[in-house]
Amino acid sequence: MQIPHPWNLSPEAAIALQHELAQHIILEDQVGEVRYIAGVDMAIHEEHNMAQAAVVLLSFPDLEIVERHIYEEPIQMPYVPGLLSFREAPSVLGAIRKLRQKPDLVMVDGQGIAHPRRIGIGAHLGLWLNIPTIGCAKSLLVGHYDKEALGEEAGSWVPLIYKKEVIGAMVRTRTRVNPMIISPGHLISLETSIRYVLACSKGYRLPEPTRQADKLSKDKTWIEPEASEQPTLWS
Repeated sequence: MQIPHPWNLSPEAAIALQHELAQHIILEDQVGEVRYIAGVDMAIHEEHNMAQAAVVLLSFPDLEIVERHIYEEPIQMPYVPGLLSFREAPSVLGAIRKLRQKPDLVMVDGQGIAHPRRIGIGAHLGLWLNIPTIGCAKSLLVGHYDKEALGEEAGSWVPLIYKKEVIGAMVRTRTRVNPMIISPGHLISLETSIRYVLACSKGYRLPEPTRQADKLSKDKTWIEPEASEQPTLWS
């Protein structure tokens, strides 16, 4: 398995690598005690050719903010459908490396295995970090679900099906609001992914870790705190 690997690849090489990496995704629970959950999100500034990633670390289960960081670097790849992780993951990894406390679980704004080749950015990051990850997407990339069977109440969910396989779930995180697309990334099952997403829902559509990361990624007044002299767990 080519982890780590270069990010700036041709589309053909990136797709070939996705097929290889997808074979190493583990969808069985290897989640230990969860005390800290990180949420990550991205903002792309096309006018400056910069990718800006935000990470927010929350305590669990009380969901208090512990750390917040932003990392920015030049975009390495153009936008290609299905290859979003090659465009966004490098800056996300840069943000995560700023964390002083290692997360026990990472929630990613994007797809886990709910992807044509079963490796969205959530799954890709999970492989790279070797940490349980969950994809928490706002829009559907692939698959279909039974809309009639999905209840309107928060906590309702139905399987997301693609090519006769369950690749995730449509989860109602807020009553009478469009569902989230939840799919496991790596080292976690679908059922456990749903359980943690619902445990992190505080009355909003987005689970709190990615909601806070989304807010931070859009905060133009944010000033990154000075780096500690003590090396982080990601050094």
